[in-house]
Amino acid sequence: MIIPVILSGGAGSRLWPVSREGFPKPFMKVSEHDTLIGKTYQRAAGIATGDEIMTVTNRDYYFLSKDEFERCRSNAALMPTFLLESVARNTAPAITMAAFDVAERRGPEALLLVLPADHLIDDLQKFEEAVSRAADLAREGRLVTFGIVPTTPETGFGYIEAGDAVGAGRHVVRFVEKPSLEKARSYLEQGNFFWNSGMFCFKAGTLLEEMRQHASEVFMASETCWERMKASPNASRNMKEIPQDLFRDVPSVSIDYAVMERSERVAVVPAEFDWNDIGSWPALSTLYPADENDNRMIGEAILVDTRNTFVNGGERLIAAVGVEDLIIIDTADAVLVAHRDHAQEVKEVVGRLKAMDHEAFRVHRTVARPWGTYTVLEEGPRFKIKRIEVRPGRSLSLQMHHHRSEHWVVVSGMARITNGENEIFVRTNESTYIPAGQKHRLENPGLLDLVMIEVQSGEYLGEDDILRFEDAYGRYTGEEG
Repeated sequence: MIIPVILSGGAGSRLWPVSREGFPKPFMKVSEHDTLIGKTYQRAAGIATGDEIMTVTNRDYYFLSKDEFERCRSNAALMPTFLLESVARNTAPAITMAAFDVAERRGPEALLLVLPADHLIDDLQKFEEAVSRAADLAREGRLVTFGIVPTTPETGFGYIEAGDAVGAGRHVVRFVEKPSLEKARSYLEQGNFFWNSGMFCFKAGTLLEEMRQHASEVFMASETCWERMKASPNASRNMKEIPQDLFRDVPSVSIDYAVMERSERVAVVPAEFDWNDIGSWPALSTLYPADENDNRMIGEAILVDTRNTFVNGGERLIAAVGVEDLIIIDTADAVLVAHRDHAQEVKEVVGRLKAMDHEAFRVHRTVARPWGTYTVLEEGPRFKIKRIEVRPGRSLSLQMHHHRSEHWVVVSGMARITNGENEIFVRTNESTYIPAGQKHRLENPGLLDLVMIEVQSGEYLGEDDILRFEDAYGRYTGEEG
């Protein structure tokens, strides 16, 4: 049995301003219809031999991930399961928690295929062939990693040095951190070095045995979390929350450092499928066709005497004149202009925004919520105007605001609104008023999206002015939306 385990935790700070803390890289679209995590789900569905795909992610991304799975699911018998982190502790704890869960439910012989949510692989046949070879080695008790055959002396990836043949793979001699250009060229010439893909295959029991031996602190702390989790009355097969107070104490360490670099049972399967980890804007730009001047673009752009430039446009026309080697990224509330050679430094922008507590590192102007989205259209002293979209069958929490009143106008669809003691239906081109201090709830009882305009007015309009009484999504008072 092969159970794909998708790791979806990274914020993708090098892909700001599209990737943000509240809407990270896995949810970025890489085509008109597909997100990175959606394509990963589709890829995982092709090799899952059980009836589930597991996702380990932050609890804030649960509903985004679940919606993407449902949108992409083609096999009704294949069900999503989720392990939810409240704090990030790197890949070793995340994978160990997945191994505990699978070993308990499926037995220690079940195979885990660990896949990052933000990789792009289009050659599914070669991918499935590599997984088959890895699974054979994993059944023999190996910890298997996938090595990408290098095509250039890349300095942005870690490397794996391969030794003697082991079945359909090779014994791993060592893992190498991101090298200098000179060393990368040497690795490429030697022919026995591979890019470290961050994908793995092993039996749940084997991984736990090796973690116990080589990373006992991580193993024991994770085991304590698991014992609490499985005893929780709220735990279910499909969704389990890792206890925050215990998980915070698990050492934050990568699976490479914790066990792959230390175990004697590690093998690498050379993988010849196409692979892109979408780690930066130049990497993402390669997904799009180039013009005669090696420019690539998304959206509407006019490029005059411009070369080797990538433009990712939003709703506005972008014009570039007499420039080269640039990255230009436009979103509703932020624009990035960077030289291609400095693409890795975009994460420093995010660091500065975070230090300033600037909203642009956290959310977009359009913010995703479990029930849909809201977009801030305009705001000023004592007022804020939002566009709110609620998906069919979803509802906001039963809540109250201390400092603001709200006027709701339905643009399309129908709303069921709790306003104090009254429950009313508000149709297109109708409205209602919610005074400050009044309990209220917004629901979409229809089959189509509900779109409405909300006008807030009051002394304080912060998103933390919210007191929840009931919430279908397990959120706390003070959380937005």
